[in-house]
Amino acid sequence: MRTTRDPLNPQISLWHMLAYQLQWEREKQGLSLAQWGKIATAAPSTVCNIEAGRRKIDERQAKILDHRFQTGRRFELLLWYARKGHTPDWAQSMTAYEAMALVIRIYQGQVVPPPFQTEAYARALVRARSIANDPEETLEARLARQAAILDRPDPPHVWLLLDESVLDDCVGGPEVMRAQLRHLLDLMERPRLSVRIIPRSAGAHIGKDGPFRVVTIDSRDIAYAGAARGGRLIEMCDEVEEFRMDFDLLGQKAASDAASRVLIERRLEALE
Repeated sequence: MRTTRDPLNPQISLWHMLAYQLQWEREKQGLSLAQWGKIATAAPSTVCNIEAGRRKIDERQAKILDHRFQTGRRFELLLWYARKGHTPDWAQSMTAYEAMALVIRIYQGQVVPPPFQTEAYARALVRARSIANDPEETLEARLARQAAILDRPDPPHVWLLLDESVLDDCVGGPEVMRAQLRHLLDLMERPRLSVRIIPRSAGAHIGKDGPFRVVTIDSRDIAYAGAARGGRLIEMCDEVEEFRMDFDLLGQKAASDAASRVLIERRLEALE
């Protein structure tokens, strides 16, 4: 029996267009999820997730499908353009990537980012966002995203580079900020988690262009560049590699783990 589902809306993004085309071609051929997966060397559940937009095909699978169904380079080129373009549902995609990541590298110059926020700190940030239609729903999603990273049985290695100025911003008031700084110190005790502070004395650096993160999944990396009202998910290998290099350059300007701890402890003492 052939399995069908309502396809994604191809007008939303190129990722949705790719998923739409994949499902359309499968149903045109009269193939089940299992049969389609056998061709693309993927489990039926993976094919289902791809068509639902929860996962994405890779270059190898795109080439296999193009060759098998004589579609020229349709799937390969759609994948290429999707990786280069803006992704409206970047948060959903990045959340899925983080939940399966082996390594997460984060640079932030304005606030303590997830997954390092306390609930009170996160609540203060969410409430400050005028575009949040339902602050509690947004907060719940953010906390769930953090739990998927830190509380899973096999948490990833997470490396955070944080500008020193972030420690001075009293987000949510002194009490909230004290708890947040203590939380950072506690997290630094975890074996797979590193927090390093870029001191003001480092001067101008490449991170001033904006926050970003690089997520390692299996044998490839995905990057995310933050921006006002959203951001951009990057999956093109060359551009992702540039973000990896940027992170390494920033790491050279950051204080050591021990020196970073001292900087945080001094800010905490000032708030006591």
